Amino acid sequence: MTVTHTTFTLERTYAAAPPRVFAAWSDPDTKGRWFATGHTHRLDFRPGGQEVTRGRAPDGKEMAFTSVYHDIVPDERIVYSSTLTGDDELATVSTTTVEFSADGEGTRLILTEQSTFLEDRELPDWREQGTSDWLAKLGKELAS
Repeated sequence: MTVTHTTFTLERTYAAAPPRVFAAWSDPDTKGRWFATGHTHRLDFRPGGQEVTRGRAPDGKEMAFTSVYHDIVPDERIVYSSTLTGDDELATVSTTTVEFSADGEGTRLILTEQSTFLEDRELPDWREQGTSDWLAKLGKELAS
């Protein structure tokens, strides 16, 4: 039985004002384009609301990433907890905080995630890299 705990922080600066960057997280169609490409995605963006993304891993496993929103301060902060399952086996449980602040005419985004990884079903490096990848996709969405 293995349990691994990690925390990581990623910072990005986007050439868009905080309301626009925040909207890219809160609007279901926009978030679906950069966060859930190639997967099914449902977003109920409100405290107590859920976000569910489903897809298949390269090895064929059915993956589900489910989040519950706990704290939303428009244009400033989002706090949510998430689980990742593969073929209905729990792989991770995490709490994430996303902070938005003005940086000149753009936005400084700070994402901090605290995670529990179970039975090596997902590895911390994979999660941090995957999160970095979708923040890059967010940047492309904002530039379009």
